[in-house]
Amino acid sequence: MRVPLSWLREYVSVDADAHEIARRLSVSSLEVERVIDVGVADEGDNLSYLRVGRVVVADKHPNADKLQLCQVDVGEGEPRQIVCGAWNFRVGATVAVGLPGVLLPGFPAPLDERPLRGELSRGMILAEDEVGLGTDHAGIMVLPDGIEPGTPLADVLPVREQVLDVTPTMNRVDLLSMVGLAREVATLFDGELLPVDVVDAPILHPEWVEIVVDDPERCPRYIGRVFDNVAVGPSPMWLRARLHAAGMRGISNVVDITNYVMHVYGSPLHAFDRSKLDGGRIVVRRAKPGEEIRTLDDTRRVLDERDLLITDGKKAVALAAIMGGLESEVSEETTEVLLEAANFEPIGVLHTSERLGLRTEGSNRWEKGVDPHVAEPAAVLASRLLVDITGAEMRAAVDVHSGLPQRPVVHLRPERTDRVVGIEVAPAEQREILMKLGFDVNVDWNVSVPTWRARDVTREIDLVEEVARIVLDRVPTTMPLRRAVAGHLSREQRLRRVVEDVLVGAGFSEAYTWSLVATDPDPAAIRLPDPMSGEQAILRTTLVQGLVAAASENVDAGNDDIALFELARVYLPSGEKLPEERWRVGGIVAGGFEQARGAVEVLYETLHVELRPERFTATFLHPGKAARTPAGWFGELHPTLLEGSWGVFELDLDELTAPIPERILYDDVITFPPLRQDIAVVVPENVEAAELVDAVLEAGAPELREARVFDVYHGDQVGEGRKSVALHLSLQAPDRTLSDEDAAVVRERIVAMLAERFGGELRA
Repeated sequence: MRVPLSWLREYVSVDADAHEIARRLSVSSLEVERVIDVGVADEGDNLSYLRVGRVVVADKHPNADKLQLCQVDVGEGEPRQIVCGAWNFRVGATVAVGLPGVLLPGFPAPLDERPLRGELSRGMILAEDEVGLGTDHAGIMVLPDGIEPGTPLADVLPVREQVLDVTPTMNRVDLLSMVGLAREVATLFDGELLPVDVVDAPILHPEWVEIVVDDPERCPRYIGRVFDNVAVGPSPMWLRARLHAAGMRGISNVVDITNYVMHVYGSPLHAFDRSKLDGGRIVVRRAKPGEEIRTLDDTRRVLDERDLLITDGKKAVALAAIMGGLESEVSEETTEVLLEAANFEPIGVLHTSERLGLRTEGSNRWEKGVDPHVAEPAAVLASRLLVDITGAEMRAAVDVHSGLPQRPVVHLRPERTDRVVGIEVAPAEQREILMKLGFDVNVDWNVSVPTWRARDVTREIDLVEEVARIVLDRVPTTMPLRRAVAGHLSREQRLRRVVEDVLVGAGFSEAYTWSLVATDPDPAAIRLPDPMSGEQAILRTTLVQGLVAAASENVDAGNDDIALFELARVYLPSGEKLPEERWRVGGIVAGGFEQARGAVEVLYETLHVELRPERFTATFLHPGKAARTPAGWFGELHPTLLEGSWGVFELDLDELTAPIPERILYDDVITFPPLRQDIAVVVPENVEAAELVDAVLEAGAPELREARVFDVYHGDQVGEGRKSVALHLSLQAPDRTLSDEDAAVVRERIVAMLAERFGGELRA
């Protein structure tokens, strides 16, 4: 929600500036994303160049058919000549004028005097988008008559505005309103809460209107008001500008009034063209299975018995609490309006909104639980605005409910507040805080909770929190007292930390990517039944997609030497309702296959696990530059996925750490020194190094303790289809120092085994 500060200050009087208000609200009440400066820059005397003007002459430009040559009084004695391309005004119109020297939003330089088609223009008659008050550029702003020429435009319109971008928590729907936020600000800064002082519109010529609620559980209150002689048209400039600053576009005066009141009280309203309602009545009921409605977004929606409808007894005219129907929409021809100020049960709204994939400003509020008591003041304010702005006359007002909820009562012990908060807050101050927030406190500390907080303040500790968040700035920053240590890291947690430390030491930075993705290489990957968006619809089965995306963003940002890893869960299809969750470690590093292999080798070496890679192919890896292990794979990313040479790997942590014993037993390795020899054997090209090492260790046992490949040669000397593999051998016995004769016997066994199994022969 966007909160224009000038609008908020209509309901609270405080001296704090926007940034101080944002800071205190962030600490105590809700998240303030940022403070946005909108409109004309308030630097130096820039705003003084914006004036109210009156058009005294408006003639066709002598050299251009689409331009007007105007004389405009801006309070300087003599009118200014201004060339204008708009035609939506007449002589005598009150307009907004920018004088030479003003810097307007989106303009590269200050405005200056310049000739246009041979006639000097000494200023600009302004459209609303040129001062940040809206998006309309079809014509210039025409202001109400009676404003003195030369009046600073900033005194008439909010050409300079600061806007708070706020996000309340789910339980604080009252903060999705100007009145609710004003109450918080008044309490935080000891300011004055200013009431919404509105006199209800009178009913001059009463008539009957029928409102029937068939499902009072889903619609506990429905206020319907009827207005005649409504003149639908554009809203006044102040209303359009205010809604624009709040992030909403102007539509028409009737619709804009409902949106304006929703922002004031947080209770959404809806306006129907009553002439399009059969009998001019309203019936609130559940939908019939298969019933359809075409909503305002021109979409036909199929409903079921779980959905709540607003009907006229014959046809659906709105999807209750979510969106109106196209057939009952207010248009320029509308002269009779039925205003809805109702209250709806939140869970039903949430289920319908999610099932239909339809979220609106209204449904966002209803599904959090709007106070039914707020419907009446919202109806009163909207009625007054409809009468004053559209010239309407109220003909009927009906309020249907079976009793409104009473205020809950919760007992508070002031001393409990001191113990929980950790500082002393005087009982008188606690009482004052609660009363400023709308609570009533009697002499026995029985606290009556305001109806707009009845859903989330139900226990004594909730009242303690209300006091605590207001005095939070006074709580000193201290570390908690550590009295005991309970619990230790599990084996899995310790090993995960080792893996993280190793990769950080190898130059990698940790990344966090989305668990929900748009696509996944596994066709059986679990798809959410009702995803929030198409970009987050599937539970990932691999980490590599997120890491590739993260690396791509870093490349676009101009970063070099990128090396990222992620240690997180993937979600594998299990055939059951819930997936199999596995811990994986994945990485991506600039430099190609060798860099990925180096990272994997460091991991295996640190964990004292033997690395036994085998050939591997995958569509996302470079052909011929990929290997797998029992725990996963590593290789070079296919160049079509990311420009450049990138090494990638992904290992399952359970598989990686499974060979690590809980208790390590050591053999004698130092009493007698090892005998080391190197041999080279020629084997067919398709023999993998791991197979060769296995065969050598098997044949050389028990004297052969280690065999390691350190070179591979291809060339004419070994013949086509064959390769020479050089191995380093380490021989050792527990009872004696081995001799060259002992080594020769072991070597003969090895050569015989290689000849029998692979057709290999000793080269050197």
